[in-house]
Amino acid sequence: MPVSIISFTNQIASSLNSSNSHYDQLLYNIWNIKMTKVQYAILKSSIIRMAASSQALSCLNGICYNFNMETKDSLWKEAIEKYFKEFLFLFFPQIGKDIDFDRGYEFLNKELEKIVRGSKTGKRHADILVKVYLKDGQDIWLLIHMEVQGYADKGFSERMYIYNYRIFDWYKKEVISLAIVTDVSSGFRPHCYETGRWGFRHSFEFPMVKLIGYRERWEELDRSDNPFAVVVMAYLKELETKGNWEIRYQSKKSLIIRLYEKGYTRKDILLLYKFIDWLLTLPDEAEKRLYDEIITYEEDKNMPYVTTAERIGIEKGLKEGIEKGIEKGIEKGIEKGIEKGIEKGIEKGRKEGEKNKSQNDIIDVLEIRFESVPASLKTRIRKIEDIETLSMLHKKAVLVKSLEDFEDMF
Repeated sequence: MPVSIISFTNQIASSLNSSNSHYDQLLYNIWNIKMTKVQYAILKSSIIRMAASSQALSCLNGICYNFNMETKDSLWKEAIEKYFKEFLFLFFPQIGKDIDFDRGYEFLNKELEKIVRGSKTGKRHADILVKVYLKDGQDIWLLIHMEVQGYADKGFSERMYIYNYRIFDWYKKEVISLAIVTDVSSGFRPHCYETGRWGFRHSFEFPMVKLIGYRERWEELDRSDNPFAVVVMAYLKELETKGNWEIRYQSKKSLIIRLYEKGYTRKDILLLYKFIDWLLTLPDEAEKRLYDEIITYEEDKNMPYVTTAERIGIEKGLKEGIEKGIEKGIEKGIEKGIEKGIEKGIEKGRKEGEKNKSQNDIIDVLEIRFESVPASLKTRIRKIEDIETLSMLHKKAVLVKSLEDFEDMF
């Protein structure tokens, strides 16, 4: 959760008076942002102490809701970009068959931002624009425009139409619009935009996938080797297990172990593990228990590389560094120390994360070049704190002739 959000919400909370209404919904929305426990505690304590006109609480609720929606949209966008080919073959197989993936494809999301900027029809979430080539032998390319929609919106179909036309007008190329709908309401199934009068009629139709419809296709997803099927399964389990931590624990464990059983590559396991980990959040004790179980599983299976769970744990270590810094600021006094504690915690966490990344980059290079890296060498690398030394060793790892020569360098 960015510092600007913490700062803004605390400013609102600090301006409130002494009513205790609307806390439950407010704090529920804050929790859904997926912030850390310490960040949550800061906001909760501020709001409970300073509370609360309904107008201010509604404003804060809106901030939290919008932030959470944008985070989820970004998560889906990242998954589609990482697994674009697999995404198409799962949801739109005929499109996947017609595309010449050997010629590559190009994401044009920055260009899309320019195209839709300044529109008068409200806030824009035109997520993904991709240039692809067809297999039909013609030297042509077309654009696939995709939008992820996470809530029921009456203006969605109109927005799809406007985006489609604006993209066409910009490139003068054929544009195919696709919708991925992730909300849970059964009645929201947008697929067309129509308008007409006095004999004039305009109709715009687009393919749409409603993800909750895959509840009835769970066995099909489970049989599939398509990595994007895992993304959908994690999404469905998030909906199914809300409020039931034990079932969520078992579901999360099952999905993670399934990554290994399906024989996915190390890169795929890391990416999909992160997606599952973000969607299926658990209380801290349960997360720790699951983390230990996955570590044990990987050791039993004699994984030949740095474990997935270990890598995820390293990244979580960065967050813990930030939390510890925030906690120190809180101990010195919430009223006076919140912002300074956050800043110091983030700076400390940033340095810790930079160090961990540098260490991992060195190990990655050595594993790619020499396949197996002794645990003792990994331990020595992870004991190095100095960033400049790590940078030098990273360059040496690229050029060194053998592991023995590398070990002699430090």
